[in-house]
Amino acid sequence: MQRVLPPTHDLPLFGPQATRRIEQAAMAALPPHALMRRAGLAVARWALAIAPHAGRIWVAAGPGNNGGDGFEAALHLAGWGKHVSVTFHGDEARLPDDAKDAFARAKDNGIDIRPSGDVPADAELIIDALLGIGANRPPSEAIARCIATINEAACPVLAVDAPSGLDVATGQPLGASAVRASHTISLLTLKPGLFTAHGRDHVGEVWFDDLAVAAGNEAPDAWLTGSDITHAQPRDHAAHKGSFGDVAVIGGAPSMSGAALLAGRSALAAGAGRVYVSLLDDAAPGMDPVRPELMFRQHWWQSPDATLAQTTVVCGCGGGDAVRAALPRVLSASARLVLDADALNAIAQDASLQALLAARAARAHPTVLTPHPLEAARLLGISTTEVQADRLGVARRLAERFHCVALLKGSGTVIASAIGPARINPTGNASLATAGTGDVLAGWLGGLWSQDAQGDPSQVAAVAAWQHGQAADLHRSGPLLASDLIHALAKAR
Repeated sequence: MQRVLPPTHDLPLFGPQATRRIEQAAMAALPPHALMRRAGLAVARWALAIAPHAGRIWVAAGPGNNGGDGFEAALHLAGWGKHVSVTFHGDEARLPDDAKDAFARAKDNGIDIRPSGDVPADAELIIDALLGIGANRPPSEAIARCIATINEAACPVLAVDAPSGLDVATGQPLGASAVRASHTISLLTLKPGLFTAHGRDHVGEVWFDDLAVAAGNEAPDAWLTGSDITHAQPRDHAAHKGSFGDVAVIGGAPSMSGAALLAGRSALAAGAGRVYVSLLDDAAPGMDPVRPELMFRQHWWQSPDATLAQTTVVCGCGGGDAVRAALPRVLSASARLVLDADALNAIAQDASLQALLAARAARAHPTVLTPHPLEAARLLGISTTEVQADRLGVARRLAERFHCVALLKGSGTVIASAIGPARINPTGNASLATAGTGDVLAGWLGGLWSQDAQGDPSQVAAVAAWQHGQAADLHRSGPLLASDLIHALAKAR
């Protein structure tokens, strides 16, 4: 058993279908009921670990195998001297075979099994074993009432495999009710929905037990990024500013120059050798008194092809409608391109710009898009609700449609490319919900990429997202202002 967050190395994530295949292979190789008994023991052990002094434990058991895990856990906990009450929200005759066996053994051993409405009022620990990975529709009325009761409790709540009512593939609640657990023990596999969309708000502290079962040849649906991705090589003693590449930030239309300045300052802090800022406001000042190292160039995108080919370009931060004038040249000539904010909005409205973007890959000119959900929705012509309902799928669609790397921002930022499983970033929190933090991410990504011009852009994007979130995790509670984020990023490296 291991604590999942923060992971030190990449961890594979498996959705419901892949998990079922792993489960079926394991059950075929083990004696009958052995896998569920392992699961129940793991749940019981973790229940003792999180609430060792809890004398009265309520297990809310559902109509499927998740409920069977709950019955198995109840058997162990009662055997260890705990007073265990189980509310059963199902029909004994319709239980799957393993769960039916666990129910019968619990009943034969005198476990207090109650009907669904008879909820114990004095529980010191609740085990949520109502719904598992097979849930794909809103909870029934009776189970929804039970979920509401669990969420009102003041004691710790341990969710078995996933909080009931949460879609383990997407991280979205299946209906109006989903358990908000203090702890979740994910069994057999880790599921992507625990770490993106609303997942993090429901799972609490996540632990994992593989039940001594290997995934075999099953390919993961995604990866949870580990901290070892951020390992950086030390700089050579004889290196100079030209060793670490150039970044050009194009943005900052009238009244929005701050966004471009934040991106430029962030690129500097990430380690770029030189950073140029090309503001889309001819009346804006020609220097940054906070960071005089930034070099200002009007209409930088009109530089010779050789200049664009040697520079990592960050385009769109605070760009407004003015950024449209720069995009055809930038899309056609820049070798490495990060597109953010208004650049994405402009592309979403212009089929010719979309074609230029999609054509970049054929010229071996990689691109990273960094949309938030609304910008992603505009690019795909869908709603933000549809984006959030399938963040992994939407990020893949963006990557496939535009032949690029897509970094879909939000809780559990998703990084996807056209080939291979996507990544979910485990770092970050709501302190990043302030104006300008996305500009900082775009600039930081550009600054990292300028130092590794031949690197895998999806890897660079994953590092940027991880470091961006880690800076927020190290921050005290409360909002983290974008300017302060840059300092936090530099300090956390």
